[in-house]
Amino acid sequence: MASRSSAEMTLPGEQDLWFLPLGGCGEIGMNLNLYGHAGRWLMVDCGITFYNPLQPQTQPAQLTADVQAADPSFIAAQRENLCGIVITHAHEDHIGALPYLWPRLQAPVYCTPFAAEVLRRKLARTDLIEQMPIIEIPPGGTCQIGPFLVNWLNITHSIPECQALLISTPAGKVFHTADWKMDPAPVLGRPFKPQVFKRLAAQGITAMVCDSTNALKSGFSLSETACFHALREVVSQAPKRVLVTGFSSNIGRLISLGRIAQHTGRYLALFGRAMENMVGAARACGYWPDDLPLIDNAHIGFLPPEEVLVAATGSQGEPRAALSKLAEDRHPQLLLAKDDLVIFSANLIPGNEMLVSRLVDKLKAKQLQVLQAADTLLPIHVSGHPNQGELAEMYQAVKPALAIPVHGEATHMQANAAIAREVGVPQQLLGQNGDLFVLAPKPRIWPGFVKAGRVPIANT
Repeated sequence: MASRSSAEMTLPGEQDLWFLPLGGCGEIGMNLNLYGHAGRWLMVDCGITFYNPLQPQTQPAQLTADVQAADPSFIAAQRENLCGIVITHAHEDHIGALPYLWPRLQAPVYCTPFAAEVLRRKLARTDLIEQMPIIEIPPGGTCQIGPFLVNWLNITHSIPECQALLISTPAGKVFHTADWKMDPAPVLGRPFKPQVFKRLAAQGITAMVCDSTNALKSGFSLSETACFHALREVVSQAPKRVLVTGFSSNIGRLISLGRIAQHTGRYLALFGRAMENMVGAARACGYWPDDLPLIDNAHIGFLPPEEVLVAATGSQGEPRAALSKLAEDRHPQLLLAKDDLVIFSANLIPGNEMLVSRLVDKLKAKQLQVLQAADTLLPIHVSGHPNQGELAEMYQAVKPALAIPVHGEATHMQANAAIAREVGVPQQLLGQNGDLFVLAPKPRIWPGFVKAGRVPIANT
């Protein structure tokens, strides 16, 4: 057995509270975080990323992979010290790597019922379905995991049951936001409740580890209800077929499309296995309305164009997704025709620019109408992440001693830190994957504590 590095031999003591991101700090996606206290580690999220060159730390620079995950070698080498894995929500960049990395980790998984349903569907075709302990925590619940007391806090985002975390130890407390926004009128779930987070200030929060995705955008993000009204306006004016592409996990957006189909005399079909699986999980957990029918995909090609509304995977230009097949006339159930409308109801994830540009060119070459967010003033997509106004309000509500921006590239995290400083957070720590953030007893950063990298899950 290879000897461990000095970093791997170092464990936090009784007075220590550590934060160690292995993925998702300095990038958007592939979230994998470790919290350390009293000789134990707690993992928060275990996600994937797509379609980027593998970093040379773990693989040759020229190698690419369809799906990648953060390199778990550091914690896998001492998995006896890993007391649990907490999943904040069921987005792929937070849950998608678990079926691949869990055999190296062997720790119980804690998540809400919806995330558990999504995870079990991922495991159904593997022998892990009988091996992985999945412990369901109700939204807003509490659980002691080793030396960590974890409180799940309901927060609005673009997927059911998204949870922020309050992680408490005798050495200090961390408010881990995960992905969030302040949505006063979500299509699915309850509105954002600021009082929940204002109460955290009285607890003396050591550090707030915060989503930075939209830290460069001023003001406040728009509500999911605003997107519903915008999409309804566009679809109601379209004379032919309409296809909307977006993220399969945005159940609220899919419910909006179902309502729009009802209002405009169309039938809604779902194209893409991931989207069908997510809606299946939503049905199983009671989130899909009983009065919202879906048409069998096999029938959609026989309907008059003005009665067709399709929700399809592939908004990031993924070659195997439904939209790419439709753009190349490779889909077995539908051929798009001249002047059909394709709406991109999703943000472009950094790194996917070329794939999306090529896809849009293919669609326009077929004389299809293409509508992206930049083409209209209507909010045909709204983000699930906080703008500058929301970041400022959250920092003012929670009043942490430390701000630690994550879930963003360097410019996003720097902007997040600047907002925290402007609203009175005493100290901000900026780092990247592999850096150790010492939160207590004395805050500092240990750069390069772990050699961070990526591992391939599926090769092209």
